Amino acid sequence: MAPQYNGSLLSVKDLQVAFPRKGFRKEPFQAIRSVTLDVARGETLGLVGESGSGKSTIGRAILGLAPITGGAVTFEGATVSRLSTPARRNLAKDIQVVFQDPYSSLNPAMTIENILSEPLQSVSRKEARNRIRELLDAVQLPADAAGRLPREFSGGQRQRIAIARALALEPKLIICDEPTSALDLSTQAKVLDLLLEIQERTGVAYLFITHDLAVVRRMSHRVAVLFRGEVVEIGSAKQVTEEPEHPYTQRLLMAAPIADPIEQEKRRAERHRIIELQRQQIEQVGGNADRWIA
Repeated sequence: MAPQYNGSLLSVKDLQVAFPRKGFRKEPFQAIRSVTLDVARGETLGLVGESGSGKSTIGRAILGLAPITGGAVTFEGATVSRLSTPARRNLAKDIQVVFQDPYSSLNPAMTIENILSEPLQSVSRKEARNRIRELLDAVQLPADAAGRLPREFSGGQRQRIAIARALALEPKLIICDEPTSALDLSTQAKVLDLLLEIQERTGVAYLFITHDLAVVRRMSHRVAVLFRGEVVEIGSAKQVTEEPEHPYTQRLLMAAPIADPIEQEKRRAERHRIIELQRQQIEQVGGNADRWIA
């Protein structure tokens, strides 16, 4: 597991993100509702939830790619949620991102050397080439990869290139947005091992966004569970993934697939039982069950 962490690095306080809807006077779509979380130095905070829960929107809001309509994002104590474009570019040295699709995030017309040298424009050509060799070595790719194009690599290798690019400026935080979901299981395991090794060696922090509880359990120190734009549970990875307290997290755990078909059927039946019980409890107190039960 990654090293012990200390000190606050990223803080998200009462974050709200809303998108305008088509149509006259339609209320904006509230994608994120008062989310509060933090990432410590050297920590991995897993952000888990179903598709459409708002996980990636939070990552994009931190990066300045989604409209923040309320709350604040601070990095090392400084508010960054409403920075100007030039100031946001300066922040890129400390906050980087690895996206889900390793191919679409790499320019297919550029060599790997050119892709990796883009963030290194402030250094000399010789220094950039030395740094590129270091980056390729860090993600376990051969030095001759620098002269090739992204299409010449497998999905796992392309994701290693994307990780190398994110590491180029030695950031303090990397937002990993479903970085292994497009990969097969064996390649996924290798990329996850690589991310853990890099964290152990460099002390970089991760905000690790995923829908996969097995992945988040393996990667994270703490886990935040997101449901319909709200954090419903946050705690240690062990507690959240083994003994969840919130009904939604319990259902999410029950929905995770397992290899044994008999056990899978038992879990499916138990999940339906829990859902029905929770629906009855909510309706008994006059609540809207559809608001909390997917």
